[in-house]
Amino acid sequence: MSQLTTTERILRLFTDVKSGEGTTAVLMFANVFLILLAYYLIKPLREGWIAIADIQGLAPIETKAYSSFAQSILLLFVVGLYARLSRIWDRVTLFTRATLFCISNMLIFWTLQPNLFFGELQFMGVVYYLWLGMFSVFVIAQFWTFCADIYTKERGDRMLPFIAIGATSGAAFGSSIVSQLVGKNIMPVEALLLIATVPLFVSIYLVRVVVKREARHQQDAKETKASDVDETETPSIWSGAKLVLISKFLLLAAVVTLLTNWVNTNGENLLFRTLQESLTAQADTQGVTAGESLESFIQDGTTVFYGNFYFWVNIIALLLQAFVASRLLKYGGFAAILLILPVIALTSYTLMALLPILAVIKVMKIAENATDYSLNNTSRHVLWLPVSSAMKFQGKPAIDTLYVRLGDGLAALTVLLGVRVLSLSTMEFFVVNIVLVLCWLIAGVFLYREHKKKSTEVRPAAPAASPTMA
Repeated sequence: MSQLTTTERILRLFTDVKSGEGTTAVLMFANVFLILLAYYLIKPLREGWIAIADIQGLAPIETKAYSSFAQSILLLFVVGLYARLSRIWDRVTLFTRATLFCISNMLIFWTLQPNLFFGELQFMGVVYYLWLGMFSVFVIAQFWTFCADIYTKERGDRMLPFIAIGATSGAAFGSSIVSQLVGKNIMPVEALLLIATVPLFVSIYLVRVVVKREARHQQDAKETKASDVDETETPSIWSGAKLVLISKFLLLAAVVTLLTNWVNTNGENLLFRTLQESLTAQADTQGVTAGESLESFIQDGTTVFYGNFYFWVNIIALLLQAFVASRLLKYGGFAAILLILPVIALTSYTLMALLPILAVIKVMKIAENATDYSLNNTSRHVLWLPVSSAMKFQGKPAIDTLYVRLGDGLAALTVLLGVRVLSLSTMEFFVVNIVLVLCWLIAGVFLYREHKKKSTEVRPAAPAASPTMA
């Protein structure tokens, strides 16, 4: 303890920090804080734009759900491209160019906002929805891949819960900015696209600083990680889809990820549906019944609602991440942190099925999402610590994005069958989710067993060169 710096002693409040680890941990914390700050500045805009994406013959919940399905198809190509680029570029170049690409896209979307340089583009809400999924590959997922690659399993078990506090605090801060600036009409919501570029530029700089600091640690590392990936194979657009066939570990990780997002997206769609019905009723009560006034009322109401919703999700997630995640992982082990979300989801959807009204759905979804963004987020990143760099840069982005979006696709199918074929009530949709959660719990138990086996395969050896380690 006497060798710890002042910063490291402070970090001891949150996790088990050892001498020499504090500076890198703070830099990684700051980096993910900035990335999630940027993401939550622009995420509520997605809900507002999709709410007024008037596509003939489709209800708002269908537009949102089918956009998610289209996103999963797009990401099949995006993940394959990302895997290919990870073999061509070193990780600093990959991170820099991917982030700059997303920044340029944000500037383009700002110019295409309704009634700035152009009139209202009919499918802009759908296009933006698709793009935000790509953003999660190119910026958010790649940070956690970089993070898992920087740390060995032993260091990662201790440091990832603390770094994840940066993610939840950045998300909470971004949501609060949206609530304050947009909710009080201080600035138009589209201006957030410009503001969000600033933290992303700083993030690029911090990655470079961390890589320079950790170069010696990587050269002196005493362990390598077991690999199931053929590093001689050139990734293609299908690489992400077929990676799960490599090992039982990857298959179970993909199944758990898919079920997690299928359940969550079903809940999100039902929250969105209930909100739109509520806003329509409010507009009718206030005499706003048609035209641009109604669209503006729905868009602003949706954006403000989700700004507030994400704020509370991320505040609670921040508290869970700061004071529960590392302790739960330390004392309960990986099983506890992996399985806590499906247990909470089972409780939440049972209550929502019994009382399917907006207030109850909002509170239960806040509880579910806060646990997802904190405790479950930590489990997702700890999951990958025992595996090789090659598997991380090819397998992790594929599962964290493609199979997440395939969950969205199955949620879209649920909406199609539930609305068009079976005419399910909101309560019946929640019953479907309860069945899915039970399947999720079973798959989670099997994944825990495979993770335990994988952890025993980590072996002492001289580190091998990797194209992503430059």
